[in-house]
Amino acid sequence: MPRGRYSLHDPHDHTPLGEEHFHCAPGPSGWRYVSQTTTPGGDHRGSVDLAVDALGRPIRLEVNASSWQVRGAAIDGVTWVRTDPTGTEATEGNVAAPGFTGTSPAFLIATTRLLRLTPGAPATRIRLVALTDPVLAPRTVDQAWALRSRAEHPTDSGPLVVDEYQVTALDTGEVHTVHIAGDVVLSAPGIELEHLETPRRP
Repeated sequence: MPRGRYSLHDPHDHTPLGEEHFHCAPGPSGWRYVSQTTTPGGDHRGSVDLAVDALGRPIRLEVNASSWQVRGAAIDGVTWVRTDPTGTEATEGNVAAPGFTGTSPAFLIATTRLLRLTPGAPATRIRLVALTDPVLAPRTVDQAWALRSRAEHPTDSGPLVVDEYQVTALDTGEVHTVHIAGDVVLSAPGIELEHLETPRRP
């Protein structure tokens, strides 16, 4: 069960946004990721709890940020309920899309589990619901993902397989690179892995 800490920053001007302390693990039906986010000053900022099934579809999502909350799941596409900080109003949404995306590295892992890409294959287009900062406002985005390469790197605990993805935002044409090893994002725009603990072998 990997656990660790990501540092988050603005992908354009690199302004620090805080940290995300996470742990994730395979579950009975798929994979689960749980995290707590903090401000640059160390104060609590929010949380993420995402569970996906064996095909990478979100079977349960709860995200909290700036006292806003979104709960969602894969129902007739994806369906969600967004609640305001006072808890008095809630708005529902539904989009014909297979998953969510957002600031958390969890969404990058979940997208790769949805797509199941192979190295060198043509880019695959996917529509996602982005929960945008700072108030988790939902926005539909279209992306194209391609698995550019897969490489093994020797480590003290055995070979580390790193996948390099090219992700294109189809509305702007902006292209960026994401490096993922197993359940962990090594680097992506706005995300840096700062610390990682892995289970000790018996």
